[in-house]
Amino acid sequence: MNNKLKRILSIGVTLVCAGVFVYAAHGLISTYLDYHNNSKTMDDLQQTFYEGGGFTEWADNDGDELNVRSGFDVLLEENEELVGWITIDGTQIDYPILQSDNNFDYLRHDFHNDYNILGSIFMDFRNDITSLGKNTIVYGHRTKDQSMFEGLTKYEDQAFFEEHQSFTFDTLYDSYEAEIFAVYNTTTDFNYIQTDFANDEDFDALLNKIDGHSLYDTGVDVTADDHILTLSTCDYELDELTGRFVVQAKLTKKDSGAVQAAK
Repeated sequence: MNNKLKRILSIGVTLVCAGVFVYAAHGLISTYLDYHNNSKTMDDLQQTFYEGGGFTEWADNDGDELNVRSGFDVLLEENEELVGWITIDGTQIDYPILQSDNNFDYLRHDFHNDYNILGSIFMDFRNDITSLGKNTIVYGHRTKDQSMFEGLTKYEDQAFFEEHQSFTFDTLYDSYEAEIFAVYNTTTDFNYIQTDFANDEDFDALLNKIDGHSLYDTGVDVTADDHILTLSTCDYELDELTGRFVVQAKLTKKDSGAVQAAK
């Protein structure tokens, strides 16, 4: 091999290596920007929400007319697909909940519908925020900075669970105390996101299956008369693609003076 050919090959290898480096660097920079933008967006949304009253105030929605609660009205002007807010002490989970007409839009889009690999916290499109069904499902990604639904995995630690057995779930119209009754790893083979139930016995069957999966005996009694909230994120313990980590809670509706069963 003559020197000229060696130089050509050397230049070619150098260009290929440079291309790989640029591609990798672009990916890292893009990911960093997504994390940075997500953090800033959430900080701004939290400030707007809490300055507007957050979930410290709510209207009486026992009548036929539903009233949007204080704190949500301003954010609704920015995104009309806002349906609620979730807050879990001891984690970074303090986020708006969105809902599209499918379960794909917010996998990779933020509150302002800009592309972001962290996506948004969003409710299953099959749920109706005006009248919660038996099983309300909320999804979120796991991340590398403890944001979004990465915080759910803290419930793998029983000591953390025992200190944080309930959290706040707010919709546009009502506020709920969510009392955790199940924490577990599973795969998508288990239909824990079932929303349509033929009757109470069908719902009871799901509750019995959930009880068999739970890592802890929480002591929380859940019956066919209750409404539950299912929080779901990815998990890699059982399967890299179909693995899920699930936290489920019994919902109890709040009002200005007392706590009552969810309706």
